[in-house]
Amino acid sequence: MMPSQRFCFLYGWAVEAHNLGHPSAMDAFENLFKVMQDTLSYAPTLESQHHRLVSMRIGFQDVPLCYASYQIHKGQPSKAIETLERGRALLWSEMRDFRTSTDQLRAVDPTLAAEFEAINRDLEQVTMSMAPCGNMERESIKVEDSWTTDPFSHLVAKQRQFLDDRNKLISRIRALPNFRNFLEPPSFDALHSAALHGPVIIINHCKWRCHLLVLFRDSISLITTTHDFYRLAIELGDRLVDARKHHRLESKEYGRALRSVLQSLYELVGKPVIEELRKMKIPEQSRVWWCPTSVFCHLPLHAMGPIPSDDGVTRYFSDIYIPSYTPTLSALIASRKPQAEGKTFQKPSILLVAQPESLKHAIPEIWTIQRLTTTVTSLISKNATPSSVVECLRHHQFSHFVCHGNLEEGKPFNASFKLAGGKQLTLLEIVRSQLPTAEFAFLSACHTAELTEESISDEALHLTAAMQFCGFRSVVGTMWAMADEDGQYLAEDFYKSILSSDEPGVPYYERSARALRDAVKNLRSKKASLERWVNYVHYGA
Repeated sequence: MMPSQRFCFLYGWAVEAHNLGHPSAMDAFENLFKVMQDTLSYAPTLESQHHRLVSMRIGFQDVPLCYASYQIHKGQPSKAIETLERGRALLWSEMRDFRTSTDQLRAVDPTLAAEFEAINRDLEQVTMSMAPCGNMERESIKVEDSWTTDPFSHLVAKQRQFLDDRNKLISRIRALPNFRNFLEPPSFDALHSAALHGPVIIINHCKWRCHLLVLFRDSISLITTTHDFYRLAIELGDRLVDARKHHRLESKEYGRALRSVLQSLYELVGKPVIEELRKMKIPEQSRVWWCPTSVFCHLPLHAMGPIPSDDGVTRYFSDIYIPSYTPTLSALIASRKPQAEGKTFQKPSILLVAQPESLKHAIPEIWTIQRLTTTVTSLISKNATPSSVVECLRHHQFSHFVCHGNLEEGKPFNASFKLAGGKQLTLLEIVRSQLPTAEFAFLSACHTAELTEESISDEALHLTAAMQFCGFRSVVGTMWAMADEDGQYLAEDFYKSILSSDEPGVPYYERSARALRDAVKNLRSKKASLERWVNYVHYGA
């Protein structure tokens, strides 16, 4: 039985066992997780893996959400958080594993560490390559027969051989003292550290029962949702997507639809979350992180409202708390790992990448960045090529992009920044990069935190997440097309805040969420329309 067939069988078993209240549901779910990983092993590249995920999207997207809901029902919220972590963002998790630090292993067994690094490099090279022509649905490939197969099947066989070799190395590593849990899925104790700097709100959107999980520094709160929560969330998502399809972003029709969604989102999510944060005595103006699932990955949780007040002042969620997003808890934890000593607290150097020819209001934004009181390197017009940008990214802490952002429906790895001569710096090229000095990126471009309609929401395959994966601790992106005249004003207020604020012991990139929130408030004060200021989101530390 092929992995996809086993998956369908186990998925049916899990659903039926759940419906009947049978204890074998947990076994079915655990086996489903193993088969999900096996299924991807027959797709050697990121592109083909995504193709396979999309072809089985209903099951792959439902499994972690339903299993987590089942665990919560059984009184195991910490297990549910572990489940959501290992069942979502599968492609980012896979790539992050290829770049696992071997520092501790090297201190114990340098030879084994070198072997493991080498096999990870081989696997990463295969996984991030372009898929050759071939049958991406084929599942019955034998490694020993790879010389007779088409190019795609040969790549599958090559990848599976690397995986077999890597698994043998992992077994050897786990046999060493103190390495028993090497590369095991993160435990709740490890994941809990994501809430050290503020609450993380996880929204589990499951057809059986939805839950809001608020992870605090030393506890978990479980917020009960209404029985129509699942349906209402889908309706909100559909309403926003439909409005975007049929109306221009600056139109009154889209503005009305967005306003309606924000108001309904507050009643559905914002109100109970704010009540819980206040109950737990989280001060206003504290930082909080959203970790959404499913349809909530498309919804502007940071701008929910307006929120009723006694003084009559219009307030949204971002006026009360300083919001950020994270695709997973692991991504947030990784964004806080220490850098080289002293680097984080120095005033950052900035790389400016700009294409003013096709953006009417780009020149004032460029001047704003070039006048900042720090070192600025400019790659403008023909000097900004994909290779020059990637090379310069390696030597700067901050980066600021002023260009067009492009989406290609159904092909998230082709999402790109438009550079000189029509060349594209794609998501895949960014992911291939390793940027050890990167701290913060401001993506003043369209669609940089937007998911394509044919992509899987919980995989978070967009340019903002790609920048975070390759090394940036914090990233500002956009949920849809931006008005380029806003770039100058946002940049001016943002960098004035981040570079002049006196926050001893706080790295510059960790000041970026507050700086964005305040810059957006200033944009609102200039009477910017709703869709213009709601557009901007902060990811990471």
